[in-house]
Parts: sequence; C-alpha cells; structure tokens
Amino acid sequence: MVTMVGNESDFGKLVKDLIYLEHDAIAAYESTIERLDDKALSAKVADFHQDHLQHLSTLNQIAMELGIEAPTDGDMKKMLTTGKVALADLFGDSAILKAMKTNEDDTVTAYERASRHEGGRVESKEFFLKAHQDEVRHRTWFEATAKQL
Repeated sequence: MVTMVGNESDFGKLVKDLIYLEHDAIAAYESTIERLDDKALSAKVADFHQDHLQHLSTLNQIAMELGIEAPTDGDMKKMLTTGKVALADLFGDSAILKAMKTNEDDTVTAYERASRHEGGRVESKEFFLKAHQDEVRHRTWFEATAKQL
C-alpha cells in the first residue's frame, strides 16, 4: 500500500494522519507478536512495538499542544496492515516479516515527508527525523531477517 501521509498542507491534519498511521502500525505489531513462532523474533518485534507506542505518545502530545482532538484508533488501513500479517501467517515467520516490511515502507515515507513539512516547530521536526530513523531501522531489520529465514 502506498501512503499519502506527509503530503498534507495543514500541520494539524498531518499530525492526525500520523496518529492514525501509528495506531494502524501498533495493531499490526501486536498481531505480528502473537503470530510469530520464533519467540526471539517476537521479542525483537516487541522492542519495535515500544518505539511505535512512544511515537504515538509524542504525537498525542503535539496534538494536545495544537488544540486538536487526537484519534484514539486506526482508520480503514488498519484492516490492510493487520490483514497482510494474518494472511502471511499461513506461510510462516519469513512471510510475516516481509508483510511487516511493507507496512514499514509507509511509516518510513510518512515520517520522511513529515520531517520536511513547512509547519510545526523545530521540536516537531526533530521528532519526525528521529521517528524516521526508527522506521528505517525497523524496515531494515524486517527485510534482512526475512531473507535469513
């Protein structure tokens, strides 16, 4: 799936869309942790899950500072992100990790775009850059680990 998150002209809309994206990612991570047969892989994915929880917390804080209502759940993409993982479960851990890599493609793109957004404060841009680095690290791990299995 190709995300449009990060293309918003309004900074508040960007923050809301990133919150939706994080809720979707968190749901996919929870599904992945439950489905992986290899518990060492599950533990590593759980570490990445914590990064997403932290991203969501920071985004909620930014939303509060902007005076906008933060979404409390994912959007329709949640079914796609978790559905890919459920389908991949039929083919084993490598397929699950490959599905998660494609989910991470969207978060990498979204945070890369967000880091270049004209709106927001310096702190927001710093957060977006850090989140982008986290997402690149996650995607790289999913891709490399899936190839090794």
